[in-house]
Amino acid sequence: MPPYLKYDLKHEAGLDAAAGVELVSVAVTLYNYEAHIAGALSTVVSQTHRAVDLVIVDDCSTDRSLDEALIWIEQNGQRLTRVRLFRNQENYGLSASRNVAFAEAIGDFVMVLDADNELMPTAIEKLLSACQASGADAAYSIIENFDAEKSLGYAFLWNPERLSGGNYIDAMALIRKKAWSAAGGYFQFEIDGWEDYDLWCSFTERDLRAAFVPEILCRYRVHKSSMLRATTNVNHKELSAQIMLRHPWIRL
Repeated sequence: MPPYLKYDLKHEAGLDAAAGVELVSVAVTLYNYEAHIAGALSTVVSQTHRAVDLVIVDDCSTDRSLDEALIWIEQNGQRLTRVRLFRNQENYGLSASRNVAFAEAIGDFVMVLDADNELMPTAIEKLLSACQASGADAAYSIIENFDAEKSLGYAFLWNPERLSGGNYIDAMALIRKKAWSAAGGYFQFEIDGWEDYDLWCSFTERDLRAAFVPEILCRYRVHKSSMLRATTNVNHKELSAQIMLRHPWIRL
């Protein structure tokens, strides 16, 4: 079933100001992050790239996440070119929610951001520049882990062969919408956790490529309910089996 459109704000002055500037969509997926959603969205309005289309998809949160998102939009939405908030009619999961956000995005490029994470102010500007300069289908950066853990995430130059041994590219990346479509979007596994890894593997199989920007442009929040701790680490064996079935060239 299609999601409900809960809020649609088109900032006409923002549209005029963005004329001649590449419009970039930011896809924010939200599920039970009432304490973090405002912080994540605040890093969107702080971007040095000013032409931003924000698409938020709430996956039937059971806490105050939806209310907090609406309050934030009322207070800050005018600072963006366009803001739309959707709510799934059922809890469909991360992959489906991201696919809704991509489908609704009006920019040719989409920045992926989960509701508990953050972007550095120059993230969109520098990732977009990398895509445009190289002709790449996506761009990603070094990730900084924060909150319960302070460290740097793994990140290397784009190398399809390296993907065969594991993922080294975070979900927080700028992706051409047509490349997302060509790759088949985010695949819905029985267990959530490696949707981004699967997408990069699908990129490889379709000769799509990504550019690496060797700077810290995105921040991943490590906490007890983050995807890394709540799902990925505890289901590593099952996730490995799922992804190798989809991509037989992977050896984990």
